Amino acid sequence: MSLVRSTLNFFVILFLVYLSPSDAIRSFPIKVSEENGYETLIGSDDTLPIFAEAPEYRNGAECPVSAFNEDSITWCDPSHVHISMTLDSEYLRGSMAAIHSVLKHASCPENIFFHFIASESDSVHPSSLFKLVRSTFPSLNFKVYHFKEDHVKNLISSSIRIALENPLNYARNYLADILESCVNRVIYLDSDIVVVDDIQKLWNVSLSGSRIIGAPEYCHTNFTNYFTDGFWFDPSMSRVFEGRNPCYFNTGVMVMDLKRWREGNYKRRIEGWMELQKQRRIYELGSLPPFLLVFAGDVEAIDHKWNQHGLGGDNVLGSCRSLHPGPVSLLHWSGKGKPWLRLDEGNPCPLDHLWAPYDLYLPKNHYQHHQEQ
Repeated sequence: MSLVRSTLNFFVILFLVYLSPSDAIRSFPIKVSEENGYETLIGSDDTLPIFAEAPEYRNGAECPVSAFNEDSITWCDPSHVHISMTLDSEYLRGSMAAIHSVLKHASCPENIFFHFIASESDSVHPSSLFKLVRSTFPSLNFKVYHFKEDHVKNLISSSIRIALENPLNYARNYLADILESCVNRVIYLDSDIVVVDDIQKLWNVSLSGSRIIGAPEYCHTNFTNYFTDGFWFDPSMSRVFEGRNPCYFNTGVMVMDLKRWREGNYKRRIEGWMELQKQRRIYELGSLPPFLLVFAGDVEAIDHKWNQHGLGGDNVLGSCRSLHPGPVSLLHWSGKGKPWLRLDEGNPCPLDHLWAPYDLYLPKNHYQHHQEQ
């Protein structure tokens, strides 16, 4: 029965990939190059991948009018849906597909503002990343911020995978400082996701009481596995969960109240656990455990459909995952395998085909072929 349900879910999502759930007006301008009948826009850096220009998505008549006029700073506009993602040269292809999926299914795409966090130590300068995003999404509302890795580099301890030690993974801890103080709420998204629903629905989730973040929780997971025996056998540390019912949640999809985050100095609370980890090994999994230590048991539980995670598979090469039971609004290729890599290798998992329609990447040999013609 579970196999039948997973197969049915697969085809339902495949159908949703090609449909937008809203009545927003979409404009698909056809631009033809005089030279070869084929046009793409690329970044100024030759080391960057090449992406086709995305369709232009426009608001429908039902969308709220911006509270700010044209001369105002749009990243402060409270009527916008604010989304933050990291921009990493290694995951650019995933980021572009994620942005594309959000815009495609948004009821009011022009009311979305993206806050991109880029590392100054990346091989590609943030200014080149800005040009690439602008060329791919000419009408997108966005800003690129520089993340100074010195803030966190000395706090990072070794992990089970070298990729988890990338300082940019920890940028989410500093969003309240990086983004303008006028931005009081944000949706944080990883780069290996696609959204197949209207992001406004996630934005409208209320954070009850004094809760700082909202995320899908997974309470059936063995929570003790996220920390070492040394942590659990030390009452002074393990009592941090007293009075809480801690559950695992994935930090790749979160609704965050940045105003309350700043007021409670939660950045410092997370750093405190990272400092302790440097002295005593209390966890193995990079940037996730400090979040669990601070927030687990006090998270606004969001519907699981907003993070169908784990689609990248586990650490076993070639492993594939199926969909969890239930509806799907967001697919997340967390884990070692990424859909663009498996597709290029000609050995994709079945669900990787749900990611492919959002891919704007153009292989350079494909682009050069048209240039030569």
